[in-house]
Amino acid sequence: MTTKSTLSLVHLSQRPRQRGNGPPPLLILLHGYGSNEADLFGLAPYLDPRFLVLSVRAPYTLMHGSYAWFELGWTASGISIDARQAEASRKLTGEFIHAATAAYEADPRRVYVCGFSQGAMLASSIALTQPELVAGAVLMSGRVPDELKPLIAPAARLAGKPFLVVHGIRDTVLPIQNGRASRAILEKLPVELTYHEYPMAHEVSTDSLADVTSWLSTRLNSPA
Repeated sequence: MTTKSTLSLVHLSQRPRQRGNGPPPLLILLHGYGSNEADLFGLAPYLDPRFLVLSVRAPYTLMHGSYAWFELGWTASGISIDARQAEASRKLTGEFIHAATAAYEADPRRVYVCGFSQGAMLASSIALTQPELVAGAVLMSGRVPDELKPLIAPAARLAGKPFLVVHGIRDTVLPIQNGRASRAILEKLPVELTYHEYPMAHEVSTDSLADVTSWLSTRLNSPA
């Protein structure tokens, strides 16, 4: 469990707790708005032990220990996002994943992204615009940004790409409509979508984590 800053983004790493033959699968964890790399890293012991886990810190500092993938604004019409920062984070994170896969000698065919809240928005952005970079994506309590739609890769490149979307029906930060909107977008694409709702708030519950862990393990057990 070490903090690394030699790559483009600061992150925490956990080596595989169970080694197999060949390069390990890689799981990239992307935290939510105002959090940091230590947040989702707490999930690492509960995830499939075959994974090399990297929990990444967002590039924009809000205050000490508090970071964002892009800044938010609150207006009379709702929440607005800094589109320039969101695009910069999408590109930077894609570059980080590519570089980290090589630096940690992970299997480039088994790279997964898992994001919570704003991190889920980024995970969807990576998987839908650079599908060759990842083997699948987990979106926890987030949404597929509407601003992303013009950048989504052609259908042929997305065919069969697995997505897991989990969301709480009691979420007051990003209400359940966001999860259902993500489902509606993904159902129109040729991806392999799994969708679950839970009686939880804006959080990772025991049940949702169990489903995330099971889904990821199933993906690892599937033929490459």
